[in-house]
Amino acid sequence: MRTARIARKTHETDIAVEVNLDGTGAYDVSTGIGFLDHMIEQFSRHSLIDIKCHITGDLHVDQHHTTEDSAIAIGQAIGQALGDKGGIGRYGEAHSAMDEALSRVVLDISGRPWLVWNARFTQERLGEMDTELFEHWFQSIAQAVGITLHIELLYGSNNHHICEGIFKGFARAMRQAVELDPRKAGAVPSTKGVLGG
Repeated sequence: MRTARIARKTHETDIAVEVNLDGTGAYDVSTGIGFLDHMIEQFSRHSLIDIKCHITGDLHVDQHHTTEDSAIAIGQAIGQALGDKGGIGRYGEAHSAMDEALSRVVLDISGRPWLVWNARFTQERLGEMDTELFEHWFQSIAQAVGITLHIELLYGSNNHHICEGIFKGFARAMRQAVELDPRKAGAVPSTKGVLGG
C-alpha cells in the first residue's frame, strides 16, 4: 500500500495528514479555511488520492501559515508514499473546463521542484481566503513532492471557476503521474535510475 502519515507541529500550525495514493478519492479535510477545504477535497476526489488533513493554525494572524503548511504536509506525505517512485507514470497533463474557464496543468514528478504560474484572479478573496495564497499553495506542494509544475489559465472570468478548475486539473494530472504502469515492472522512470538525485 502506498500510504503515508505526516504529523507536524510548530508555533504556527499543528497538522496531521494521511494519504493513500491508491485510494478512491475519499477525504476528511478540516483546515479552518472553508474555501481551502473545498479545494483540497476537489484535489482528493479527482486525483483518487485519499486525503485526511486536519490543521489547527494561527488564523488569528492570517491564513498564510495554514495554507502553506497544508501544502507542505500533503506534499511530504505524497512524496513519502511514492517511495523511490518505481513504476509510476511520472508525467501528467490535464485540461480542465469549468463553465467559461479553461485551465491547463502539466507536471513531472521529477524531483526537481519548479512552479510556472500563469494564472490571475480579479478578486482579493474567495470566500474568506486570500486569492494570492493559491499560487503559494502550489509552490509549496511542488517543493514538498519534487514536482516540475506548469499551471496556466487559458481563459476565464469567474474567480471561483478559475480556481476550482486549476485544482481539478492538478488532480487529474497527478492521478496520471502517480498511477503505476504494469509495463514498467517497478522500474524507476528515468534513465539515471533515480528521480531527484
